[in-house]
Amino acid sequence: MAVLSRRAFAQIVGGAAAAAALPLQLAARPNASAFVRLSANENPYGPSAAALQAMRDAFPKACRYPDDEVDTLVDDIAKLHGVSPRQVLLGDGSSEILQLAAAAFSNPQRALVVAEPTFESIAQHARSAGAEVKRVPLDASFAHDLPKMLEASRGAGLIYVCNPNNPTATITPDKALRSFISAASPDTTILVDEAYYHYATSSDYGSVIDLVAKQPNLVVSRTFSKIYGMAGLRCGYCVAQEQTIRRLAAHQAWDTVNVMALVAAHASLGDERHVAEHRRRNSDTKAWLRRSVERLGYRMLPSEANFVMIEMKRDVKPLITAMRTRGVAVGRLFPAMPQNLRVTIGKPEEMQRFVEELAKG
Repeated sequence: MAVLSRRAFAQIVGGAAAAAALPLQLAARPNASAFVRLSANENPYGPSAAALQAMRDAFPKACRYPDDEVDTLVDDIAKLHGVSPRQVLLGDGSSEILQLAAAAFSNPQRALVVAEPTFESIAQHARSAGAEVKRVPLDASFAHDLPKMLEASRGAGLIYVCNPNNPTATITPDKALRSFISAASPDTTILVDEAYYHYATSSDYGSVIDLVAKQPNLVVSRTFSKIYGMAGLRCGYCVAQEQTIRRLAAHQAWDTVNVMALVAAHASLGDERHVAEHRRRNSDTKAWLRRSVERLGYRMLPSEANFVMIEMKRDVKPLITAMRTRGVAVGRLFPAMPQNLRVTIGKPEEMQRFVEELAKG
């Protein structure tokens, strides 16, 4: 079965004056014909200056296999998380980690358990391996319904927890998730996807990478696609115990991360100001968007990521189509939440354009 790209996932067919004057300093509104992409949870500001320079400097290495750069980045990540380099596996974005986990831990006899809705790719990979996919609806607070997921996981090979969750941008509280991980069967692997970790600010949220030391069945994935602005470069990783890393790596091709992505990721980890600045930009723009959306009469779910879910109280599929014809691409339809619109946080002027188009209906 062919692996779907994000473009294939995004079968998106994606407004009147803005609801209020912007409190942020905005650049002039882009030309009405400019296409605004708010559909894939990307960081519109791109990689850090340090990452861009590292890629320029790496051009002469393009003729070589990236063994040295792999070792350097693995060492960086191991030091960051206080683990052995043998507990780190790099991937072609964290998307590859999800694919490897589905291949390693799900099969016709061992199901995958996921929330509904959540990021779809791991379910697609599990199905291609012949595994059953058990879907558990989110609870009333849009967190993972961990008691029901625990019940559904009996005999399962893999549990997937995206935290913060895509597409809702909501979190599953740290204390509850830690209890869930401890209670799950040691024969069932748990993959916690922390792609949006850097954007989360809630006191109820936390990374679970520290639990890897005592949980042989835990895998935690991260990506450079989001806050580091490297979605087009493709670099991610996971942290797990050594035997789990070996099981994942057995399904991986050689050299799936290219040298440009590797050196950019290395430089990004050393640029703490980039993370702080992009977290601030995301937060400020998201706060303005919330006020603007509420003035239009809509409700936004609590967001701990670089995107939001807006309750439209009507089928969003026609709206997605209409907005795209007007030059604004928003997130795809999520069948479990057909009246909710997922929108990436773009630059302030892009969000102004979105609100204007949203106001048109």
